[in-house]
Amino acid sequence: MAVDKAGSLEQWVPKTRLGKLIQEGKVTSIEEVFVEGLPIREPQIVDALIPDLQEEVININLVQKQTDAGEKSRFKAIVAVGNRDGYIGLGAGKASQVRTAIEKAAANARLNIVPIRRGCGSWECGCGKAHSVPFQVEGKCGGVKIVVVPGPRGLGLVASEVAKVILSLAGIHDCWTRSYGSTRTVPSFAYAVFDALKKTYSLITPVDWVR
Repeated sequence: MAVDKAGSLEQWVPKTRLGKLIQEGKVTSIEEVFVEGLPIREPQIVDALIPDLQEEVININLVQKQTDAGEKSRFKAIVAVGNRDGYIGLGAGKASQVRTAIEKAAANARLNIVPIRRGCGSWECGCGKAHSVPFQVEGKCGGVKIVVVPGPRGLGLVASEVAKVILSLAGIHDCWTRSYGSTRTVPSFAYAVFDALKKTYSLITPVDWVR
């Protein structure tokens, strides 16, 4: 889905303190946002600080809700965003039209964007380059669990198609994965992968990030 980011940023009127700081040029990088622990409450903040952000639609489902007037049908979309260089976000959105649901999910994914830590955690490689995860991580969502294991350079992504999309958007090129539970439930599986990637960063202190 093509999005006119430049046009939306030109018309953007920041409503939050962080948004105003970015527009005034006082915050110029996404790293500053996470080091300072500033909350991201506007999708345009991410577009302004990560101009090469890419989107991928993970899943679209038709959901129905029983109301007094009968059944109400809506579409639920799951969208992943990332710059293929250490940042990944995942979000969901519901609407009566597919395009609107995707737009809502993409905006929500931007609000959920997180940095991930990459490295060479494979004992088979030891190249020191940021091509895989630095250590084994486990993610869970609902009845789904996934384990992401560091892999040597050249291995590629040994994972399902959904996991491959999310891992590649995050900038992971080589790894093994092991999944358990109801992996056919795409939304839960996608969020389990996202949860695993978030844990690569949760062990980093602000001092480590600056280094």
